[in-house]
Amino acid sequence: MGAGLRELRQRRKSVTSTKKITKAMELIAASKIIKAQHAANEALPYTRELNRAVAAVATRSTWPHPMTRPKNEPDAPHKRAALIFFTSDRGMNGAYSSNAIKTAARMASRLRAEGKEVKRYAVGKKGIDYLAFRDMEIEASWSGFSDSPKYDNARDIANRLIEDFLKPHEEGGVDEIWAVYTRMESMLTQTPRVRRLLPLEVVEGLREIDPHTATALYDFEPDPETVLNELMPLYIRSRVWFYLLQSAASQLASQQRAMKSATDNAEQLIEDLTRQENQARQSEITQEINEIVGGASALSESQAAD
Repeated sequence: MGAGLRELRQRRKSVTSTKKITKAMELIAASKIIKAQHAANEALPYTRELNRAVAAVATRSTWPHPMTRPKNEPDAPHKRAALIFFTSDRGMNGAYSSNAIKTAARMASRLRAEGKEVKRYAVGKKGIDYLAFRDMEIEASWSGFSDSPKYDNARDIANRLIEDFLKPHEEGGVDEIWAVYTRMESMLTQTPRVRRLLPLEVVEGLREIDPHTATALYDFEPDPETVLNELMPLYIRSRVWFYLLQSAASQLASQQRAMKSATDNAEQLIEDLTRQENQARQSEITQEINEIVGGASALSESQAAD
C-alpha cells in the first residue's frame, strides 16, 4: 500500500472519530437546553411579580433607599462603575463567549469615555482567562456552573455586588453596576445585552408610566421603607438569577449549533477523503496491472527472441 493511500485512510479514521465526539456533544447540548429553557420559563413568573412589587413599593416610598437613587458623594474625585459579564467555562460553543466579551469591552470603553473608573467582575472561565491574559484587574470572579447554574450561585454573586455598591467610595465602593449577559431569543438567535442593575432604573420608568397601576394591588406592612429594604436584595438576586439562566440557555443553544456545524463539516470531509482514497486505490491497482502486463509482455518478447 502506498504512503499516500495509508495517510488518507488514517485521516478518514481520525475525522470519523472527531465526528462521533461532535455528534455526542450536539446531542448532550440538545438535551440540556430543554432543561435550561424550562428553568428560565419557570423563573419568569416569580421574577415578574417581584419586579412589580419592587416598583410599587419604591413608588410609594419617600425614603431615599441607597439602591434606588444615584449616589451623591461630592468628595469623590470620579465615579466608579462595576461591570459584570457572563461567559462560558468551556469552548466549543461558537461565538457565544466572544460576543459577550466584545459587548463588555465596548461597554467598558463607553464608561471610561464618561470619565468613570471600571471595576470588572467575570462569570465563566472564558471571561476570566480573557481578563487575565490582558493583565486586567479582576475584582471578583465565579466559574464552574455556566451551563447549569444554581440559585446559590446567583445569591453569591448578587451579595458581592450589593456589598460593593453599599460601600463608601473611599473604601472602594462602586456608584453603579452594569451587567452584560446573553439573551436567548430563539434556538438560532442569542443576543448580548447590557442592563444596569444598580441604582434601580425600573422604578422611574414605571412611575412615569402609571404609578396607580403599580400600587393598586399592594398594601405595605409595616411601611414601604421596611418592605423595600427587604425586597431590594431579593430583586438583585432575581435579576442575577435571570441573567445566569438566560446565559446558560444561550450557551447551550450556541454549542448545539456549533457542534451540528462541526458534524456536518466532518461528514463532508469524510466523503471527500473517501473519494480521494478510492481514486488513490484505483490508481494503485491500475499501476499494478500495468506493471504486470508490462512484465508479461517483456517475458514474451524475451522468449520469442530465444
